[in-house]
Amino acid sequence: MSAGHWLLLAVLVFVVGYLRQGRPPIGALLTGVPDVVPGDPPDVLALGRGAGRACLVGRVRVLDTSGRPRQRLRVIGLDVYLLRAGIRRAPAGGVPRGEVGSRAIMTAFGYFLSSEELSPRELVRYGQAAERAGFDRVWVSDHFHPWTTEQGESAFVWSVLGALAVTTELDMTTAVTCPTYRIHPAVIAQAAATVASLAPGRFTLGVGSGEALNEHVLGDAWPPVSVRLSRLEEAIGIIRRLWSGGVVTHLGEHFTVHDARVFSLPETLPEVLVSGFGPKATTLAARHGDGWITTKPDAEGMQTYRESGGSGRTQAGLKICWAESEDEAAKTAYRLWGFQGAGGQISQDLPMWQGFEAIAELAGPEDMKQAVACGPDAGHAAEVISKYVEVGFDEIYVAQMGPDQEGGISFLREEVIPLLG
Repeated sequence: MSAGHWLLLAVLVFVVGYLRQGRPPIGALLTGVPDVVPGDPPDVLALGRGAGRACLVGRVRVLDTSGRPRQRLRVIGLDVYLLRAGIRRAPAGGVPRGEVGSRAIMTAFGYFLSSEELSPRELVRYGQAAERAGFDRVWVSDHFHPWTTEQGESAFVWSVLGALAVTTELDMTTAVTCPTYRIHPAVIAQAAATVASLAPGRFTLGVGSGEALNEHVLGDAWPPVSVRLSRLEEAIGIIRRLWSGGVVTHLGEHFTVHDARVFSLPETLPEVLVSGFGPKATTLAARHGDGWITTKPDAEGMQTYRESGGSGRTQAGLKICWAESEDEAAKTAYRLWGFQGAGGQISQDLPMWQGFEAIAELAGPEDMKQAVACGPDAGHAAEVISKYVEVGFDEIYVAQMGPDQEGGISFLREEVIPLLG
């Protein structure tokens, strides 16, 4: 026999022996995509650095039949998948984090719909356009006011979510809803349950402690962070109790509920992901939420979330501005989001859009080039987004600033995301 025949025989012997030991198919080790035959019992696939070495330690993900993560259990060591029978793919639009064959967890990319600058019809239309382009998930922001007059929109997010639920198959997350001031948590519980019923298994309730810009409209005083977080914790508890299906009476520190019951409940309750931009809010997300949301590539926040016991999904969002030239994109970004340098407590405490417009006057289009990926350079946009991938977010949502939403969607799907894969 020739050397080539001997090599082929050796490969066949290895494959047969490998499969007889109950190992996952070699293709799974190379691609990170498990291949489970429908009807097989649940199994554990561990992608270790040594080919063929099984490892029952790591961060475990429970996936449903569409490949979406539903739960993770924190253990020790490498990352592994906990599989259910019938799963044949990882989350759509995702890329593996870390070395191929060494990590099973994927980063999935979604599109970010801005309720502050898109009309209700545009939000639905561009959500549909994002789905046609290949995105399978969206963030939708929830505002009563836009950040600036130039943005000019502030659709009621629950109407938009209902329209997206019945006209697309997109996964949807509110980014984020404040269930503590302008809308009572009992009403949020009912609204979220309805959307989850319209979009079975596709809706996630993202919540946060809110901004004065949106939450002052009923005349409530804007309290310090400690009070806002206390209200948010209590609100999450009320929402979960109402989702249990029973009659709820609650006399709490911040809220009262009297003989309330949500009758229209989905078969699968939505997860509650909590927004956090500091250690206190991030710890609250770990202890009371099903996951964590932020808008920064915050490695320290990720560490805080995990060390505080958080084992759920993590989401992050950011904005880019695509245009034919960097200068054109920078002008658009500045016109609509010129206050972008304002963050943290400032963005939470300013009660009127005029305050954000005043902040924008301190900067200009050239400053936006430093704050946002502007223009047609896909490599630069990918570099900015990769910072979030490196932190380890499960899902990253990207918005296009300005009216050319379809151009931004195409740019992201066709030019930017392939560079990240």
